Amino acid sequence: MAHPKASHGLLLLLSFFLLTLCSVPSLADDPQVLIEFKSFLSNADALSSWNQSISVCNWKGIKCRKGGFHLILEKMGLSGTIDINTLLGLSNLQSFSVKNNNFEGKMPSFNRFGRLKGLYLSHNKFSGDIPDNAFEGMKYLSKVFLDENEFTGRIPSSLAELPNLLDLDLHSNHFEGNIPEFRTKNKFRVFNVSNNQLEGETPGSTNVGDPSANDVICGAIGNELCGKPLSPCKKSSSRKRDILIIAIIVVAVILLASIIAALIVRRRRRRRRRSSQTQTTVQQVQHQNSAPLVIKKSPSLDLTVEFKKGEGGDLNFLKKDNERFDLQDLLRASAEILGSGSFGSTYKAIVLNGPAVVVKRFKHMNNLGKQEFFEHMRRLGSLSHPNLLPLVAFHYRREEKLLVYDLVENGSLASHLHGRRGSGLDWSTRLKIIKGVARGLAYLYREFPDEKLPHGHLKSSNVLLDCSMEPRLTEYGLVPVMNKSHAQRFMAAYKAPEMNQSERPSQKTDLWCLGILILELLTGKFPANYLRHGQGANSDLATWVNSVVREEWTGEVFDKDILGTRNGEGEMLKLLKIGIYCCEWDVENRWDWKQAIAKIEELKEKDSEDDFSSFNNSEADLSSSRPITDED
Repeated sequence: MAHPKASHGLLLLLSFFLLTLCSVPSLADDPQVLIEFKSFLSNADALSSWNQSISVCNWKGIKCRKGGFHLILEKMGLSGTIDINTLLGLSNLQSFSVKNNNFEGKMPSFNRFGRLKGLYLSHNKFSGDIPDNAFEGMKYLSKVFLDENEFTGRIPSSLAELPNLLDLDLHSNHFEGNIPEFRTKNKFRVFNVSNNQLEGETPGSTNVGDPSANDVICGAIGNELCGKPLSPCKKSSSRKRDILIIAIIVVAVILLASIIAALIVRRRRRRRRRSSQTQTTVQQVQHQNSAPLVIKKSPSLDLTVEFKKGEGGDLNFLKKDNERFDLQDLLRASAEILGSGSFGSTYKAIVLNGPAVVVKRFKHMNNLGKQEFFEHMRRLGSLSHPNLLPLVAFHYRREEKLLVYDLVENGSLASHLHGRRGSGLDWSTRLKIIKGVARGLAYLYREFPDEKLPHGHLKSSNVLLDCSMEPRLTEYGLVPVMNKSHAQRFMAAYKAPEMNQSERPSQKTDLWCLGILILELLTGKFPANYLRHGQGANSDLATWVNSVVREEWTGEVFDKDILGTRNGEGEMLKLLKIGIYCCEWDVENRWDWKQAIAKIEELKEKDSEDDFSSFNNSEADLSSSRPITDED
């Protein structure tokens, strides 16, 4: 006979088990829970298909994976109340997304969902401070997207304590104060806090998984932040010293004003003596080169609309360590169009429970058959260099192709040089960029020794900058797969001057593109001939640079952001000379890639004593260089 106390304990244990079992949400309750949740929403016509006569996994905006629910209610015009109490009745909610809707007010208490992995509230009207404990207990949360709202106050400390955080986007809100130290055990794939009111030094915990990013913070512009990879934080100094420095600068400006005015008059008199034909050419180039490149923000879109369904097939991944996802996940991803050019459109896509990637869509890639195309893509995918943007995957269809790359949040060199706010790139950063470009090209030349154009489309918009301002070349090695007529009309290498003389392209044609890129980097002016469809190099950036140098007014060439560089004028002139020799009209006299890259590697941030003493001699040497004109 069992002891009375033992029987009583067994009865209590059984009662507790039954009570716990009854409290677990049942899968059978999920449809009713979702319909009740819908009743709290406004403008919910997009959810009219929610009907208990069909499986809940077939309802619009519902995905059932691995025994859990993913509630994806994006771009539906929804508003009203997100009733957390009702949603708690779901059996296993793993991700919640209401991106691109009209919800407003304070952020709901999502920390009551302890097993939530993804939270997407982007592009709504949520506002107010987020409580400091808003993310407590959410140890499985790996993706948080709160961008494009009206949140205020400090970044919650509980958000910084999440152990598995991989992707965090808080850009375009009103967060203020310092960025907290993040405790995640991972390296961030996405970290964007741009366009807020943050201040202070960037913490070392905002590391990005890409090893080339070097422990830096992505998407930090539009704040009052400092520290790596932004400008160094200024050491505290006395107010008197600051005032003294300002006073010295003001006095120096006043003293130099008359000298500068006299030099301008002298320059104008010399220009009047030039022939009317040359003067007209230079004025046209200056006008075209000074036009700003407007970078427009694009709304989110659905790739399934842009990329029509057709033939079968899937994504072909090129490296084993890449995070995998299927084609349908990519096409259904939340996407923004980054640009539309002569080759096709470029999108930023954030895959559900996957990475943020860039998708390039090409319609003129039928120069090779399917088997040869696959072989060439695998060859490109095998490349690995810190200054190349790796090709992650591709999708093949007869009419058009998709190429998938890693996302580089910091934008292109073109956007930094020609955006509305100007470049803000100092001399040391520009030197770092051109050295990285040269190293990436050298790697391509070594890997493709038999190719006429190892890159073929080198220009500032195809030089992306990571968070430490290291350049990453993209759209390289595509000449063999592009339709020949389209390549000749639009690719940068085919705008070299020899293409007007029916000469065949060569590696030196790529070097002409490098020279134009160097001149663009030094002058801050956009190459006008890139805006014209077809071939031809007359009245281009190289011609303008030579016309100014020939007038012995070399200082006018350099961009205003580097014109005041101290102890670096000699090195800047050396790089200008390299650019001119790479843009030599005569292919035989143009430098080869080994010579140009070796000279670039020799450049330093500051002049040595010998370099500085020979500064005037360098200017004279430049002014005596043979001009690049059509008469050659």
